[in-house]
Amino acid sequence: MKAGQFIHASSLLDDSIFEKAVIFITEYNAKGAMGFIVNRQFPRGLTELEEFRHGLPFPLYEGGPVDQEHLFFVHQRPDLVPGGTPVTEKLYYGGDFKTAVAQINKRVLTGQDIKIFIGYCGWDQGELEAEIAEGSWTVTDSEVLFT
Repeated sequence: MKAGQFIHASSLLDDSIFEKAVIFITEYNAKGAMGFIVNRQFPRGLTELEEFRHGLPFPLYEGGPVDQEHLFFVHQRPDLVPGGTPVTEKLYYGGDFKTAVAQINKRVLTGQDIKIFIGYCGWDQGELEAEIAEGSWTVTDSEVLFT
């Protein structure tokens, strides 16, 4: 397991919040793991949130059950969004959110460059490994986050 991989929920997670979830792992270390559900669009868009109501419509994704009061993002444009943490050679987690929103509103960043999430998925040390070992998740490298 490493940052940049995807995990897919197995049928063991049916009837849970993770049913059919595909999660992109952005952090993986001795303390645990963090990632975002990438295949579940949130029912509201960015401009439906009060602080972004004057911007362009942009989709949000349901990132996970942890910290749903905050927005998080993954992108592939470090040239336009400074301060991100590399996850893979081409993908970055976070960065200057105000700059990212400004680039979206200027139509420079699109859904092909950035995904914005409400909440995230998190595991403490050993939890994700145990869930993988019991068959709750399968790990893949082959997914594409942006098409």
